[in-house]
Amino acid sequence: MIGRAALLAAIIAAGLGSAAHAQSYPNRPIKLVVAVLPGGPMDVMARLVAQQLSSTLGPVYVENRAGAGTTLGAKAVASAEPDGYTLLLGNAATNAIGPTLYKSAGYDPLTSFAPVAFVSSVPYVMIASPALPVLTAPELVAYAKVNPGKLSFGVPNAAPSHMLAAWFKAITGTDVQIVPYKGAATVLTDLLGGQIQLGFEATSVVLGHLHDSKIRALAAAAPSRLPDLPEVPTMIESGFPDFIASSWTSIMAPAGTPKDIVARLNASINEGLVSPQMQARFKQLAAEAHPGTPEELAAFMASELPKWQAMAKLAGISGE
Repeated sequence: MIGRAALLAAIIAAGLGSAAHAQSYPNRPIKLVVAVLPGGPMDVMARLVAQQLSSTLGPVYVENRAGAGTTLGAKAVASAEPDGYTLLLGNAATNAIGPTLYKSAGYDPLTSFAPVAFVSSVPYVMIASPALPVLTAPELVAYAKVNPGKLSFGVPNAAPSHMLAAWFKAITGTDVQIVPYKGAATVLTDLLGGQIQLGFEATSVVLGHLHDSKIRALAAAAPSRLPDLPEVPTMIESGFPDFIASSWTSIMAPAGTPKDIVARLNASINEGLVSPQMQARFKQLAAEAHPGTPEELAAFMASELPKWQAMAKLAGISGE
């Protein structure tokens, strides 16, 4: 049995070790994994966060690991050492939809990660070709019901947009085809070209096209009207009271990452998110910088998971 003096010495040593550990982190570059290809809004946000962290903590670099519905990159982070040197820029795809569709994803969206910080929130909008003779979501429903099977939603396969299209079809009882694509860029190309008529996309992807009137916004899936699109009604105003969805991003670490490291990362990320410079950059992406605590992020993710999982099952799709 350990004597009282020895036990006291061990406790003191452990406390000193923890303090030394907190003071020495980080002492080498941090990797921020983003589970999408380079170039899109999510990748840009990852690089903005990495730049901010680099200015306060030291070198942070972004690694793009796309594949398997974003689960490839998420799994790599979930299985990494919980030492604060491997982070994930997560979203609904990585932390809700992907593990539902890909049964061998290799991680649990809630228990495999330590929430670190919110990053951003971007609302979704229902978009349409200007050639379609409707201006609002109710007009779309009426038109679709007298033209069954003649309209198509273009959606990135297994992405949140796919889930939203399936949700809309289910609650409206409309016969609208859902056409899966490899990515949002090809959806927009075909929407502009007239091959498809409808879609759901984050404002960060489509705001420029909307302002140029190349496509039309029918409704925003937000609690209130968007400052960038004040003339566009919400889905709530359009008669769909529960239809709220956003493209959110957050920073996650592997489960078991020490709390002092999580706290230091959270403080540094939030410092950047509240700065005028970062807020301006996010606004250019039609995104809202979203500072918050790890506890707030954990509660938010716990509430988001069942919603997206229900929509994934509603869509009747499988990643395997």
